[in-house]
This record gives sequence, C-alpha cells and structure tokens, in this order.
Amino acid sequence: MTDQTSDVHVTRAHRPPKAEFAVYFSIIFLAALPLALIATLLSVLRNGDLKTKGPIARAWSQARIITPMIFSA
Repeated sequence: MTDQTSDVHVTRAHRPPKAEFAVYFSIIFLAALPLALIATLLSVLRNGDLKTKGPIARAWSQARIITPMIFSA
C-alpha cells in the first residue's frame, strides 16, 4: 500500500474578498481621518515645519496597518 499523503501539494492562500476588504478599509480610513488631522496639526505646531506626513497619508497608513489585522484574526 502506498502513502498518498506525502505528495500532496495543497497550498491555500488566504485572501480576503476584495469588496469586503474595501468596505472595512474605507470605514477605518474615515474613522482615522479626524485623528490624523489632529495629529498633523499638533505635529506642525510642535515642530514648526510642514515636512511631516499629511492627514490623508497618516490615515491611509493606519488603515493599511489595521485592516489586514482584522482579516488575519
């Protein structure tokens, strides 16, 4: 009798559905936007320069970090 389990090459890539991912991403982005605006204003007032990330870039990066965490849980 042969062992047929040794040649099984089943790889499952866990990919979230694109529509659901986009919905979660947009919700998180919109929730992070006011906080990112406040953080940007405080950073500009504290440092006095405009070389910091803008509020949209900050909110976008937070949404890019948080959304995959939801789908990997």
